[in-house]
Amino acid sequence: MHKYMRAIGFSQFESKRKLQELLTEVVINSDRRSITVNQENTLLGEFCKDFATDLGIAVCGEFDEEEKFTYEYYYPYLTGYGITSYEDVSVERHADKESYAGVCDDIKLGISLIFYLKNRLPYVKAQAMGKLPIRGTTLTLSALSISGSVLLPIQKDEEQLQRVKQASATRNNLMAAARKGDEEAIETLTLEDMDIYTTISRRIQREDLFSLVDTCFMPYGVECDQYSILGEITGIRISANRITDEKIYILTISCNELTFDVCINIIDLFGEPQVGRRFKGVIWLQGHINFPEEAI
Repeated sequence: MHKYMRAIGFSQFESKRKLQELLTEVVINSDRRSITVNQENTLLGEFCKDFATDLGIAVCGEFDEEEKFTYEYYYPYLTGYGITSYEDVSVERHADKESYAGVCDDIKLGISLIFYLKNRLPYVKAQAMGKLPIRGTTLTLSALSISGSVLLPIQKDEEQLQRVKQASATRNNLMAAARKGDEEAIETLTLEDMDIYTTISRRIQREDLFSLVDTCFMPYGVECDQYSILGEITGIRISANRITDEKIYILTISCNELTFDVCINIIDLFGEPQVGRRFKGVIWLQGHINFPEEAI
């Protein structure tokens, strides 16, 4: 069973027979279905069904010459809202199956953001039609989590908030210049990182780590689309799985100036989430590329 199925309310689904019945239900009574042809003239299909508000399962596979659908794999998903990034995205196919990973180099993070691509069929269609690369796309991120906790916020006054915003804007400008090969900007960023490391190393001796680090976004483990995050909760919704009745938190998180939704089973979250508090946990990052209408 997929590790993150419990994040959408299927924590007790351990039987393979029950899982197969569930996937069959998704294919037969899907809420949305998509079909397209790839470069090898194979007819690909994807069936999606919501089992809670904005939460569901996608079943992917292909059709044979007799139009019979063959299941290949499935994954749970969370439908995200809003625009997380306006940076261009590159896409690569996974080696073992017809699924894709997206890569976004957002200057706000300073690292290559790798995510699991949810809307693969529009990309496959554009690829088969020779329309790649497509410019002017945006990215909507969402994430699933099976382990998280709620932390209290770091108290800041208005002056401190303005100072943080100004420092962030300055750093983003330096990152943009460094991308273009500006040696002075690269040197300034290097010196800043050294200063930050020295300051934290000194203060960590007498202060708690999470009173020093307000937000973070770091790769986690060996899978490239999983991250350990610490971010501010800016919105909370509660959804319920229609089959299992398990309650799910959908938290809107602001992390390193990126805003996206994270869903977590209520039994997997330690603490009571409130707007202004912080969420700390490990997430499986998903992404939906918003293509211009004329492109596909």
